[in-house]
Amino acid sequence: MTAVLYDLAGTMKRRTLLKNMGGLLALPALPAFLKDNPEAAPVLRVAHLTDVHLKDKFGAPDRFRRCLHHVQSQKPDMILNGGDIVFDMNKENLDAINTQWNLWHSVIRAECSLPMHYTLGNHDVWWNEDDKGQALYGKKFSMDQIGLATPYYSFERAGWKFIILDSVHLDIDNTWYIGKLGEEQMSWLEKELNSTSSTTPVCVMTHIPILTATNLIEDDIVNKWVMLGGDMHTDTSKIINLFYQYPSVKLCLSGHIHLREKLVYNNVTYICDGAVSGAWWEGNSRQTAPGYGLIDLYADGSFTEKYVTY
Repeated sequence: MTAVLYDLAGTMKRRTLLKNMGGLLALPALPAFLKDNPEAAPVLRVAHLTDVHLKDKFGAPDRFRRCLHHVQSQKPDMILNGGDIVFDMNKENLDAINTQWNLWHSVIRAECSLPMHYTLGNHDVWWNEDDKGQALYGKKFSMDQIGLATPYYSFERAGWKFIILDSVHLDIDNTWYIGKLGEEQMSWLEKELNSTSSTTPVCVMTHIPILTATNLIEDDIVNKWVMLGGDMHTDTSKIINLFYQYPSVKLCLSGHIHLREKLVYNNVTYICDGAVSGAWWEGNSRQTAPGYGLIDLYADGSFTEKYVTY
């Protein structure tokens, strides 16, 4: 296992981190592939938008429209949507839910010409305990809205494989959510990686981070940090052990925490690309301004990326 390198916006100076971690070397400014092939072009540009939390308040629709215009000015080939698409479905009535989704569809139809691939966030799930008998209870309503037959899936484009995972599940008491895959999805993921050519680089997207260090910057720590199952995957160790067997896994994208974070472990880069909504359309989330990720993917599995504030 290799050491961890993380970059939390506004929390730790890069030079301080490197000094404290001894012989750990910083990542090169450019991938080796680009150094050897300075004229090489990326095979794909991806915009990663997460945690839009769209609602008709705080000027969110107009601000999201401006975000979409900004994204498209960067000329990406597609958008990966990291979940929490609408503001909140949990315990809302059906009229409120329909209003949120109708707003989403109207903005996307009018303002976005790019293909978009989705995963679901915890705010996209209808978990009103009084509605368990209804067919729309759980994830079905949102899956129907965005055209998903299954909550996890994969696709290939420009020589890269994209694996979209469903990270949001009910806790053991069935009243709140935790981050995990579950046995069925974990088995599917293992088969998916096993059936993928070792020369095909893999990008994984979840809503809840598979791995994050942002729990270390919580306020009012007394004598230990508490890791909540809703903040990071509870099956992190299993997933990391699986990825270790497949070096083709290069990049894991997430949202949920509304903070910009970049963490490298076992040669896999874990990135949380903040939130389009910032602090739910009320300013910055800590030191992270509203924004999105922009990623250039190269044929050899390398990539360059940045967080773009719009």
